Amino acid sequence: MEAPLILLPPPSLLSIFRSWHYTSFMFLMNLLLAATATAVALANPTEELNSCLGHILTHRENIAVSGETFYQRWVNRYNLDIPVTPAAVTFPRSSQQVAAVVKCAAENGFPVQPKSGGHGYGNHCLGGTDGAVVVDLKYLQQFSMNRKNWQATIGAGTLLGVVTKQLHNAGRRAMSHGTCHEVGSGGHFTIGGFGPTSRQFGTALDHVVEAEVVLANSSIVRVSDSENQDVFWAIKGAASGFGIVTEFKVRTEPEPTTAVQYTYSLKVGTPKEQAALFKRWQTQVANPRLTRRFASTLTVLEHGIVITGTFFGTKEEYDTLNMDTQFPGAIGSTISIHGWLGLVTHWAERLVLDWIGGIPSFFYAKSCAWTPEDLMSSETIDRLFDLIATAKKGTLAWFLLFDLQGGRTNEIPTGATSYAHRDVLIWMQTYTINLFRPISQTQRDFLGQVNTLVTGNERPYAAYPGYVDPSLEHGAEAYWGENLPRLRRIKARIDPKNVFRNPQSPLPAEI
Repeated sequence: MEAPLILLPPPSLLSIFRSWHYTSFMFLMNLLLAATATAVALANPTEELNSCLGHILTHRENIAVSGETFYQRWVNRYNLDIPVTPAAVTFPRSSQQVAAVVKCAAENGFPVQPKSGGHGYGNHCLGGTDGAVVVDLKYLQQFSMNRKNWQATIGAGTLLGVVTKQLHNAGRRAMSHGTCHEVGSGGHFTIGGFGPTSRQFGTALDHVVEAEVVLANSSIVRVSDSENQDVFWAIKGAASGFGIVTEFKVRTEPEPTTAVQYTYSLKVGTPKEQAALFKRWQTQVANPRLTRRFASTLTVLEHGIVITGTFFGTKEEYDTLNMDTQFPGAIGSTISIHGWLGLVTHWAERLVLDWIGGIPSFFYAKSCAWTPEDLMSSETIDRLFDLIATAKKGTLAWFLLFDLQGGRTNEIPTGATSYAHRDVLIWMQTYTINLFRPISQTQRDFLGQVNTLVTGNERPYAAYPGYVDPSLEHGAEAYWGENLPRLRRIKARIDPKNVFRNPQSPLPAEI
């Protein structure tokens, strides 16, 4: 249910998409969506399910079932390359209605998956498998702030862009989360939730101190470190397989007030030059003394490399890092930004980010990670850029993102939450996009070759749960690592019939 960890597309990406003429692109995309809507195979909900849901959601606009005129409008798939078709899409307006929908679905033998008003990479938010009942939480946008302890209560259907403004207006507060405004908090706060401030404050889910959850038996429970602890542990990293979070209580931080946004770009360059720049970046971010106020992303494109990021501090403090000497041959620029809302807006105001964040498309994504102890060797980096220079990619619209993590997220024990990858320093996310047709085998093969080269084909390697990869073998092991056995035991206790499921969610342990 989640968009990229820290998706900061560099300015050079814009030239790729501008060359497609944005207005014409939008016109053609609308035609594509219209054609796709008529081609989707319809699920077959039973009359009993329809009748049950109709008694709960009496307003007609709060439910859509397959076969109806406006069904495709409400399905609104984000990743068009995964044609998941739910049996019904529901829009409850309270936790009690969410619980009643879960009861209807479970009693009639239908799986359930939540959608937090935003979008998900693997369409798990649309049931994860054909014939599921989707619970769209877009109407659950309650908000309040306790000004004594600065803990905020946030409805799970609130988009991240709205969360940012609500926290600002309630006392100039903030929390770690990603930069795409279109992502729903329900998925983001429970799958990980990285952002530029995560090295200082932890992930989004590390801010969650309490939640309200609807379980498979349709009960509504409060969960925290002192109440229903196992459920609380499970939803902080794997919620979509365990229940529906309807409300969060989160700790907040004072807003950062001053920051420097920086960019260093190397246009084209030989594989040797590109590899040399990457090695310098990896050395920089692997420095154990690197300030936590420093966030960084390296992006590899068809026509070069761009390093972007944010330093939380003044320009004078930034200058002491001597960034211009770190990346010889790269062209650098900086922008000083004052005010948290201005900084967040700057992250989001990019054509590519808006396109990925809000418009359905055909794409495929993979992820893997490195700890400080197993960073890529110099030889592996050389082979990677040789592969990039010679491989058939099937499209110009591909990119590799390397995101710096670490900091506060590394200090939290692996077993503290179900999110397991606490030792990660660098995440890699690879993308390939096709605007008007399904992803080709050539595109998939390219990402597969990259992934195999950098991981040594190790199975299972660490993968980020928010980057759903339907072709990933041993997906549950890759997403939740050593925390998977405990997740399966909790699953067997609270959801033994596997009501909340998608193709890669944890299965109940065999008792």
